[in-house]
Amino acid sequence: MSHLSSPPPKHKGEHKGHGLPRGSERGSSSRDKDRSASVSSSVPMPAGGKGSRPSCPPSTPQRVPNRLINEKSPYLLQHAYNPVDWYPWGQEAFDKARKENKPIFLSVGYSTCHWCHMMEEESFQNEEIGRLLSEDFVSVKVDREERPDVDKVYMTFVQATSSGGGWPMNVWLTPNLQPFVGGTYFPPEDGLTRVGFRTVLLRIREQWKQNKNTLLENSQRVTTALLARSEISTGDRQLPPSAATMNSRCFQQLDEGYDEEYGGFAEAPKFPTPVILNFLFSYWLSHRLTQDGPRAQQMALHTLKMMANGGIRDHVGQGFHRYSTDRQWHVPHFEKMLYDQAQLAVVYSQAFQISGDEFYSDVAKGILQYVSRSLIHRSGGFYSAEDADSPPEQGMRPKEGAFYVWTVKEVQQLLPDLVPGATETLTSGQLLMKHYGLTEAGNISPTQDPNGELQGQNVLMVRYSLELTAARFGLDVEAVRTLLNTGLEKLFQARKHRPKPHLDSKMLAAWNGLMVSGYAVTGAVLGMDRLIGYATNGAKFLKRHMFDVASGRLKRTCYASSGGTVEHSNPPCWGFLEDYAFVVRGLLDLYEASLESSWLEWALRLQDTQDRLFWDSRGGGYFCSEAELGAGLPLRLKDDQDGAEPSANSVSAHNLLRLHGFTGHKDWMDKCVCLLTAFSERMRRVPVALPEMVRALSAHQQTLKQIVICGDPQAKDTKALVQCVHSIYIPNKVLILADGDPSSFLSRQLPFLSTLRQLEDRATAYVCENQACSMPITDPSELRKLLHQ
Repeated sequence: MSHLSSPPPKHKGEHKGHGLPRGSERGSSSRDKDRSASVSSSVPMPAGGKGSRPSCPPSTPQRVPNRLINEKSPYLLQHAYNPVDWYPWGQEAFDKARKENKPIFLSVGYSTCHWCHMMEEESFQNEEIGRLLSEDFVSVKVDREERPDVDKVYMTFVQATSSGGGWPMNVWLTPNLQPFVGGTYFPPEDGLTRVGFRTVLLRIREQWKQNKNTLLENSQRVTTALLARSEISTGDRQLPPSAATMNSRCFQQLDEGYDEEYGGFAEAPKFPTPVILNFLFSYWLSHRLTQDGPRAQQMALHTLKMMANGGIRDHVGQGFHRYSTDRQWHVPHFEKMLYDQAQLAVVYSQAFQISGDEFYSDVAKGILQYVSRSLIHRSGGFYSAEDADSPPEQGMRPKEGAFYVWTVKEVQQLLPDLVPGATETLTSGQLLMKHYGLTEAGNISPTQDPNGELQGQNVLMVRYSLELTAARFGLDVEAVRTLLNTGLEKLFQARKHRPKPHLDSKMLAAWNGLMVSGYAVTGAVLGMDRLIGYATNGAKFLKRHMFDVASGRLKRTCYASSGGTVEHSNPPCWGFLEDYAFVVRGLLDLYEASLESSWLEWALRLQDTQDRLFWDSRGGGYFCSEAELGAGLPLRLKDDQDGAEPSANSVSAHNLLRLHGFTGHKDWMDKCVCLLTAFSERMRRVPVALPEMVRALSAHQQTLKQIVICGDPQAKDTKALVQCVHSIYIPNKVLILADGDPSSFLSRQLPFLSTLRQLEDRATAYVCENQACSMPITDPSELRKLLHQ
C-alpha cells in the first residue's frame, strides 16, 4: 500500500491533523486523521507501529455474523463478519466484563478510515486474534462519529500518555471503563522495530492475570490526573481576557508557522484549516490600517488559492480531499468528508466577498456541486463521507486513490482531438496534461508510493495559470479555459465507469448543520436562490428526521436504508453539544439567507434545549455530552480545540452573541461572557489552538451591528438592500427583516423594530449599534459606504 495516507514522521509537540504550528497546544491532537502511533499505557507496555499492507489478498472472512450485524452504523457493519465476539458500546458489554472479570478491548474508528480498514483486514479477520479477543477480553466496537463522547474521553487518555493519537484507536479498559493501555494502529505480527497486535494482546492478558491490582491502581491514578488536567472553569476569574492581546498572539503564532511559498501552516501533512482562515479574515478586517492586517489577508487568500490549485482539490469531480501528504498540496489522502466541504464553501465565499475575485466563488460553487451530486439524500439530508480506497477495476483489491488518479495513456485516449490555432501540433489531451502537470512516468513521488502501486499514475494539479498555458501554445485564454473544462468533463464521464469509493451514508445532525451553513452562506453571498433552497431542504430534513418534538431534543444520527428511506437506531442516538451548536449556527445562517423567521424561532428553541442539557452552571461553558448519556464514562469533557471542525464551545459563543443580537435576551450575552471566561486559561496559554473562540472573544468586545431592512421581502428594492449586505464581509452582525407586522416573531423580541419605518414607501435600511440606529438609507450604494466604514 502506498503511503498516501500513512502517518508522517512524528515530531514532539506536532499537531496531528490540524495543520497548526507545532507546540501550539497543551497536547498533540489527531482529529480526523487515521494514522499509527505508539501504544500508550499507565504501566510499561510494548510499542506498536505502522505495518505495510500485505501483498496478497486476505482470506475470505468467516460468513457467520456477530452481533454487530444488528447495528445501523456503516463502520460497525464493516466488522459484522469478523471472527470476533464484538459488542456495541452499551450495558450488555459492561455487565459481561464485570461478571467475568475481564478487561474491555475498545476499538474506535469510522467507516472511511484507511488504517481502520487495514487493521480490520490484517487483525480482526484473523482467526487466532479473533479467539484471543473473544476469550480473554470483552471486545467493543465504536463508530467515533456516532459516539464522539466516547472517542474524546479515550483519545484524551491516548494523547496524554503517548506522543500522539489517531484512528483506529485501541484502548484497554477496566470493567469500570477506566483506561490502562491505549494505542492506535497495530500490525498483526511483530516486526524488527515494533510489537504486533497479537503479542500486545498476549502481554495484556498476562498482566491482567498477574498484576491486575497494579493495573487498576494505575488506571485510577491516571484517570484522576486526567480529570484535573481537563477541567475548564471560570474559577475566580470574573471576565475573559483582552481580545486585542489574544488576537495579536494568535496572529503572531500563525505568522511564524506560515508557509510563504505554498500557503498553509505546516510542512506536511497539510490540512484545510477553515477555522484559521476565518480568523485571518476577521483579523484583517479589524486591522486593515496596520501592517499585520493586509498580511493576514494575503496569508489566507494565498493558502486558499494554493489549495484550490493543488491535488487536494478534485479537479475532475470537485470537492476537497481530507488532507495533503506533502507541503505542495499535491498528493492527498483521498477521503472526502462532509464537514470539510461545508466549511470550505463558506471560507471560499468569504474570500470572494473580500477580494472580488471570481476564482474563489467558482471554487465554492464547485464544492457545492460535488455535495449536491454525491453526498445528498433524496429527502435533503447530507451523507458523511466518501472513502479514500476503491478497486481499480471490478473484483480487484481496493487501493487508495484508485478512483481519482490518471495515466497519460488514459487521458490521451479520452482527449485525442487536435486543438485548432495552436503554434504546434497539440491535442486537447496534451493541453490538459501540460496545464495539470501529468507525466508519462507519473507525477507521484516514490517517497509517497514506496510499494510502487501508483507508478505511472498522476494526480491533477494546476501547474500554470490559464494565461501562461495559453501563451505557451499561442492560444486565446478563453479558448484554453473552454478546452480544459471540456476535457475535465470527459474525464468525469469516463470516471463514472470506475468502481466508486465506499459512501458512508450515515447522516449526522452536526455535519448537516455545517452543510446548511455552507449552502446558506454561499447562496446568500452569490445571490443564488437555488443554493439557499438546498440549505432550506437540509433544515427541513433535520426537523423532520433528526428532531424529537416531544422532548425538543436533536437526534445525533440517522441512516439511509438500501431502499433510500431514512432509518434510525433503536433506541435513538441523542445529540451531543456539537449537534446543537452546529445546527443552531446553520439555522441562523439560513434565516439571514432566506429571511424566513421560522428558522430563527427553531434556533432559539434548540439553544434553550442546549442550555438545559449541556451548560455547566458551576464552571461555565458547555459539556460535550449530556450527563445521563455519558454515565459511566470516567470524564465529562468540554472540547477545547478548534481543529478540523470548530469546537462546539467556540461556535456556541458566536451563536449566543448572534441570538442576543436577534432577541436582546441578556441571559445569552451573560452565558457568552461566562463561557469565554471559563476558557480564558486555554486561550491565554495557546490562543492558536482556539482561533474560532478568539474570534468570538473579539466579536464580544467589539460592537455587533444589527442591520435592519424594512420592506416587503419579495420586493426588488428590499432584495437589492439585502444583497448589498450579503456582498460585504461583515462577520460581526445580524441581518434582520422588519416587515412592518408588530405581531411578528422578531417584533416581539425586539420592540424597537416597530419604531423603524420605510422612507417614502421604499425599502429602507438601518444600521444599529449600542441601541442607536443610523439615519434611514434607501440606496444600496449608500448602505455599502456605511457598512465599509
